[in-house]
Amino acid sequence: MAGHSKWANIKHRKARQDAVKGKAWSKCSRAIMVAVKNGGPDPETNLTLRYAIVDAKAVNMAKDTIEKAIKKASGEGSEGISYEEVRYEGYGSGGVAIIVDVLTDNVNRTAPEMRKLFEKGNGSLAKQGSVAFGFSSTGVILVEDGNTNEEQLMETALEAGANDVVLNDGLWEVTCEPQDYLGLREAIESAEIPMVSSEVTMVPATQVECDAILGAKILRMIEAFEDHDDVQGVYTNANIPEEAMEE
Repeated sequence: MAGHSKWANIKHRKARQDAVKGKAWSKCSRAIMVAVKNGGPDPETNLTLRYAIVDAKAVNMAKDTIEKAIKKASGEGSEGISYEEVRYEGYGSGGVAIIVDVLTDNVNRTAPEMRKLFEKGNGSLAKQGSVAFGFSSTGVILVEDGNTNEEQLMETALEAGANDVVLNDGLWEVTCEPQDYLGLREAIESAEIPMVSSEVTMVPATQVECDAILGAKILRMIEAFEDHDDVQGVYTNANIPEEAMEE
C-alpha cells in the first residue's frame, strides 16, 4: 500500500476536475443503471447499487438525478438498455501495469478503441488475468492528518472492520475488505471525521517507481482512457510523483 495515498490524492484532484467537466455524472448514471438492471432498485439489498450511489454523491450528483437514473433503469422503456462489464489489462511505458474497467453496449466497438488507446500510450494489451493477479480489490479511505485525532480515527476504523490504518504523505490511509467498505465509511462519517476520498479500488501488491517524466506519460495515458465514455475505472501500479501533474 505504500505510496497508494499519493496516487489516490492525485486521482481525487483529477476527479474534481472531471466533475467540473460533467463527465463524472454521466459515468455515475451509467453505473447506477447497470447496478439496478443486474441487482434491482433497492440499495439495501443491492450492494453494487449502494457503491454506485456513494460514488455519485462523492461527485455532488443531485439526489433527484440519482433517483431518475434508478427509475429509468427499473421502469418502462429500460429493456433497451444493455451494458456489459468488461475488463482490459495491459502495460504502458516503463512496463507499468494498467487495468481498465468499462461498461459498454457494444464490445465490438469498444475493444479496438481500448487497444488503440494502449498503443497510443506506448503500451499494449495483455491476456485477461495476466495483469489483474498483481492487484487486489480493496476499500481505501483517506483522511488528512491535521483533520482528525489519531486515537479517534484508529478506534473508529478498527471497530468498523478496517484492516489497517497507516500514515503516508500527510494522509491517513484506512483500508478494508470490499464487503466492509460501506460500514467503515458510514462509521467514519458518523464520527464526523472528514474524508479526502473513499473508494473500492484495485490496489497493486507492488509498485513501479516513476520519475516525473514517466509519471506524466502514465497520467496522460490514464486521462485518455478516462476521457472515453465507456470507461468506469482505471488502475495502475505506477507510483507517480506529484511533480508529474506539472509536466
